[in-house]
Amino acid sequence: MYDYLLGGTDHFAADRAAGDHIIAALPAVQDGVRAQRAVLGRAVRYLVAEAGIRQLLDIGSGLPTADNVHQIAQRIDPAVRVVYVDNDPVVLAHARALTAGSPVAVVAEGDLRDPAGIMASPQVRAQLDWAQPAGLLLCGILHYIPDSDDPAGLIAGLVSALPTGSYVFIHHLLYRQDPASAGLQAAMQQALGRVRFRTRAEILGLFGGLELVEPGLVPVPRWHPEPGTPDGPEPPVLGLACVGLARKG
Repeated sequence: MYDYLLGGTDHFAADRAAGDHIIAALPAVQDGVRAQRAVLGRAVRYLVAEAGIRQLLDIGSGLPTADNVHQIAQRIDPAVRVVYVDNDPVVLAHARALTAGSPVAVVAEGDLRDPAGIMASPQVRAQLDWAQPAGLLLCGILHYIPDSDDPAGLIAGLVSALPTGSYVFIHHLLYRQDPASAGLQAAMQQALGRVRFRTRAEILGLFGGLELVEPGLVPVPRWHPEPGTPDGPEPPVLGLACVGLARKG
């Protein structure tokens, strides 16, 4: 569905049906999805070019789409290692086809709700250098984790296994008391079965006290915008998600 909303080609009839349902409820949703993809690219470039990170763990990566994480990172340094983690067999098949033959990008089966299983995965263990910091990418995945699964505890389990100096990037849909937020959440719940928008304070809590990189937890367009991005009012849909990057000291 994500790829469909991006205007890509890697999607199925069920994805299109769910995407069309969400578009009907919030026609501007595709602008928000494109903004999510763009901020993920900015985060990857920050981690590699500015923070010096040379290995990335992308959990809940979804179907490959335009400009994937390893492609963005390896334009800066071809040696950056990337592990994609997902639990969907279709996603895994597509991702393995994309990364076939690559010595620096691999795919591992895993579920965010089982952080110990992810960290024990042979592919993850073999690909990441556990003496060096890593970047953990949780982009557009945590709002599908209900409170009953303890998302903060899941993240803490992952972070505890990462070396000092590692980073955690979170993109999360934002609960606001307005019709756009309520309408999108209702449409996603009907189309997908589950989604949990969270308040800014709740999303901050997911970082578990890690030190946030400037400018902190902010709406998507305000996180390290591209040079030359014009100032001025943002389309309302872009305020329906926020992002932050934090460092493990």
